[in-house]
Amino acid sequence: MDYKVKINEFEGPLDLLLHLIKQADIDIFEINIADITDSYLSYISQMEELNLNIDSEYLVMAADLIEMKSRELLPQNDEVEEDDYEEDPKEALINRLIEYQKYKEISQEFKKMEEDRKELFSKDPSLLNEFHDDNVKINDDIILDDLIRAFMKFQERKEFEKPLNTVVTRKEYSVGKRCDEIITSLRKKRKMNFDDLFEIYTKEYTVVTFLAILNLARKGQLDIRQDRNLNTIVLSLKGEA
Repeated sequence: MDYKVKINEFEGPLDLLLHLIKQADIDIFEINIADITDSYLSYISQMEELNLNIDSEYLVMAADLIEMKSRELLPQNDEVEEDDYEEDPKEALINRLIEYQKYKEISQEFKKMEEDRKELFSKDPSLLNEFHDDNVKINDDIILDDLIRAFMKFQERKEFEKPLNTVVTRKEYSVGKRCDEIITSLRKKRKMNFDDLFEIYTKEYTVVTFLAILNLARKGQLDIRQDRNLNTIVLSLKGEA
């Protein structure tokens, strides 16, 4: 990788000129060639006094500025033929400064995006076969997709029933505690509809309840039945239906 050494944090003569313009608190379009040339040459002289090596591009810009300053000091000839039209050096310099300033601002945005990206960490995709267990069965006529569909329909119904203004008190829930609560409820009522297990409709409660149902089914503690496709799913404890 190539590294570029910056003198006093200026990346080139245009960068130095922008600094001098900003320091003078003037608009780019209103720069005075004589003043900006004097400031530029003064800075170059300071660099030489400090025995710093000056890149050739800085010296080329100094020569251009001196030439522009000399032209402005010379008497102007108003009789200029159209065929002898020449681009105004000052206007050309202003255009270069404006373009450089645009690139500099964009580069700062890219730098910020680079720093933000360093805070993110990504993981390569991986197979989930290790988490698949063929021995887990909910019931012969019930599959996991049936439970997921029932859960999605329950959420849709609750979304319509939700009041316009709701104040939710945040409460921590755990899958283990919810499993115990479901077992206690099923021992009292013996059978419960799937929807009846979601007494509280908050995001945390519904997700934890659904995970608790899957966990109990995985352990073989639940008997989950559905008379016909799309009918209500009924849950009971194994051996207590």
